[in-house]
Amino acid sequence: LSLFMFQTDNYKLIFLVIFIEQIRLKNIRNVYGRCLWYRLRLLKPQQNIIPTVKKIILLAGWALFLFLAYKVSKTDREYQEYNPYEVLHLDPGASISEIKKQYRALSLKYHPDKGGDEVMFMRIAKAYAALTDEESRKNWEEFGNPDGPQATSFGIALPAWIVDQKNSILVLLVYGLAFMVILPVVVGSWWYRSIRYSGDQILIRTTQIYTYFVYKTRNMDMKRLIMVLAGASEFDPQYNKDATSRPADNTQIPQLIREIGGINLKKNEPPLTCPYSLKARVLLLTHLARMKVPEALEEDQQFILKKSPALLQEMINVICQLIIMARSREEREFRAPSLGSLENCMKLSQMTVQGLQQFKSPLLQLPHIEEDNLRRVSNHKKYKIKSIQDLVSLKGSDRRNLLHFLEDKKYDEVMAVLGSFPYVTMDIKPQVLDDEDSNNITVGSLVTVLVTLTRQTMAEVFEKEQSICAAEEQPAEDGQGDVNKIKSKGWQQKNKGTKKASKSKKKKPLKKKPLPPSLQPPKQQKQKQANGVEVVVKEEEEEISDKGSESEEEETNRDSQSEKDDGSDRDSDREQDEKQNKDDEAEWQELQQSIQRKERALLETKSKITHPVYSLFFPEEKQEWWWLYIADRKEQMLICMPYHVCTLKDKEEVELKFPAPGKPGNYQYTVYLRSDSYMGLDQIKPLKLEVHEAKPVPENHPQWDTAIEGDEDQEDSEGFEDSFEEEEEEEEDDD
Repeated sequence: LSLFMFQTDNYKLIFLVIFIEQIRLKNIRNVYGRCLWYRLRLLKPQQNIIPTVKKIILLAGWALFLFLAYKVSKTDREYQEYNPYEVLHLDPGASISEIKKQYRALSLKYHPDKGGDEVMFMRIAKAYAALTDEESRKNWEEFGNPDGPQATSFGIALPAWIVDQKNSILVLLVYGLAFMVILPVVVGSWWYRSIRYSGDQILIRTTQIYTYFVYKTRNMDMKRLIMVLAGASEFDPQYNKDATSRPADNTQIPQLIREIGGINLKKNEPPLTCPYSLKARVLLLTHLARMKVPEALEEDQQFILKKSPALLQEMINVICQLIIMARSREEREFRAPSLGSLENCMKLSQMTVQGLQQFKSPLLQLPHIEEDNLRRVSNHKKYKIKSIQDLVSLKGSDRRNLLHFLEDKKYDEVMAVLGSFPYVTMDIKPQVLDDEDSNNITVGSLVTVLVTLTRQTMAEVFEKEQSICAAEEQPAEDGQGDVNKIKSKGWQQKNKGTKKASKSKKKKPLKKKPLPPSLQPPKQQKQKQANGVEVVVKEEEEEISDKGSESEEEETNRDSQSEKDDGSDRDSDREQDEKQNKDDEAEWQELQQSIQRKERALLETKSKITHPVYSLFFPEEKQEWWWLYIADRKEQMLICMPYHVCTLKDKEEVELKFPAPGKPGNYQYTVYLRSDSYMGLDQIKPLKLEVHEAKPVPENHPQWDTAIEGDEDQEDSEGFEDSFEEEEEEEEDDD
């Protein structure tokens, strides 16, 4: 390596790359060093052998294929075109005497009685007969062989021990075992596994259990939801071989139930009251309460936690399907699940990943902050910190004073973790695609809400705000007075400030249209401002004259003015046409861009590896995913089904589609972006829709005036015949 570096003179660059990589690994260790999944990876690295075996088998198959291709390319062709002149070493068109002379010389050389080659001698004799005998020569010229047409045969080279008669019974046994036993067992096991699992690798039985209990309980609170989640067949050893049941569970699980308290064991709702479901529920509750479990149950708890996010996603899919079924049916007995049940599923996913109960503070997601320390932070007299955004928005000195109970090393670790948290902004644009006016939403149209998600870290956003704040606090260069200093107080306080500002704004008075000259007063009075300064308004006196007393100059002025008005009208019409053309081009470009986005989304398969989630108590590395949906909070109704955003790394565009309401008016909806891993980082944005009445379709639409050529010809011929008959009748009358 050193020789290579000195020879290429790039050793500085290589050292720089190594140094940058070491810094990156150090930052990852500083941020995720206390996560359970990170520590488990270091202590017990999970080496999955199956992918390695698959790669080895694939490489061996390709190597075998290349070796066979090489051997086939080197194999000589058995069939070659027969040429007797080449066998006798003569040029084509040689005479009979030359052929006989060459035959004698080669016969003396290759005759078997004189120690020659018998095969070569037979070829020489066959070539001599083909050139001297008339029938053999004719066969050679027509069929390419002196003996006449030959049959073509193909064969497969097999090892000798396979076709040996001694091994025939063994070969039959191997073939029977491979095709009668192994192949049916493999196909049957694959088919049995495929019919037991759904497309998301969830047991069909689990989906059925969730469908039954979700339909039975329309409004599921968090306690009921955890009970239904624990009833999945993935936790049942009867249906999943990875699930385990130990004899020690009979003593350890009841002990944990007594420590937790509040678990109702009297309900008789199988499978929610089965031993495996009760065990899963208890381990989930201990995880949410951050309780220590016995070492024998740690592995089972980790197995349950790893399965929980996928099971909650399946429950969300079940709730959405039931909502769709309820909307499509007219039966009143079919009740759709509530919006609260759907949102509780999403909240439970956040709670499971972070290991927190429902109403706990989001600040407990950070390291070194416990319940005792949290009281100092949240109950501080000067700072009221309730969320992560509030903590980020503080100044560095204020934040350090607030977290004075932490050592410098722990404080730096908290800041590193806090800066790695995501901050996602939403940009919403409702429109109606495939329509002339995409911004006009009519009754019954398909509304497409284009949501642009931009993902940043808390550290990036905070640094930008600090730089903007520092730039605003600098004094003006011209030195005219003092500049008011503006303090940045974070996202939450900025929103509060905007709300206060909007409340303090007064309604602007409507601008009155100017009155015609005949109705205006002859003189306008003087106005006084609040500070007592007089503002003199110019007096405008307009004399009203009769129409008949207009002079010629006024008429000429009026004509010139009308010509100017006509010219200005033409210019305004031309400007309106140009503006309309520009608007049409912009709409066409937007339509083309949307089509290109759809095509790109269909062709591209993005990776679901986004950003690792910081979770202190989750046993597996979890990727950062989101749910995006639209709801009517006033009516407690889901407008658009949740879209699971699994590819948000930096920027992502998502299209949410739903039918417009059936009545015109103004509607207030809300767009929700919920994390499936973090608590307190959800984003909410209002969506206002103005729905208009659909335009009536004109009767004589130009698109429907197209007539068939045959019909037009038929009408012309019928009219010609009528006119011809009328002429004949007139001639008869004249006669």
